[in-house]
Amino acid sequence: MLNTKERWTRQVAGWAGLACAALLVTACSSPGGSAAPPAPVSPAASPSITAQPTATSPTPSPSATAQPTATSPTASPSATAQPTAASTFLAPGQDINGTLLHTPACGGFGCALSGDSTAFLAKMTWSTWSATDAVGTGTYKINGCDPDCAAGPVYPVPTVVTLSDPVKVCSSSGTRWVWTRASFRFPDGLPKALQGGNGPKNPWVFSTVATAARQSCAG
Repeated sequence: MLNTKERWTRQVAGWAGLACAALLVTACSSPGGSAAPPAPVSPAASPSITAQPTATSPTPSPSATAQPTATSPTASPSATAQPTAASTFLAPGQDINGTLLHTPACGGFGCALSGDSTAFLAKMTWSTWSATDAVGTGTYKINGCDPDCAAGPVYPVPTVVTLSDPVKVCSSSGTRWVWTRASFRFPDGLPKALQGGNGPKNPWVFSTVATAARQSCAG
């Protein structure tokens, strides 16, 4: 039989084992001994609240682009005024501001060709009167100016005259064209007093008419 000391020893050992088991159970069931739950994770931003791209204006279609402003076409050379048979005249006395003559018969003493009354056309008939020239037959009255033009004899000479080189004259009544050149042919020749250095100008350029015509259209 076990003595009293051995029984006491076994009882103490049993109590110690029980105490140890109790301690283990308490430690395992304690909140401090369990793993901490993971920290909550913030949810990702919702796609619905992400920044949206700013709407841009669509590129205008070709049909919506501004169209060029129509401009008036530049007048072509063909649209400028040109002489016609009806708009071409003889300036008596080389004065474009006087009464211009169209296919004149030059009755009476005649139609003055010079501004000093020393040359006239008389009794004229015209076979041609176009936009470029005029051809007429009649009498060319020429002052011999001997001893001077005021007292000189006038010689009536049969002639065929061609008028040409029209220039434009501008006036309030409209645009007209005036001859600036006269060429003569004398079927019967010239009288002796009008031969040599005393002969009439042939051809005769009406420079005063050309100058006045340019000035009339300068403005």
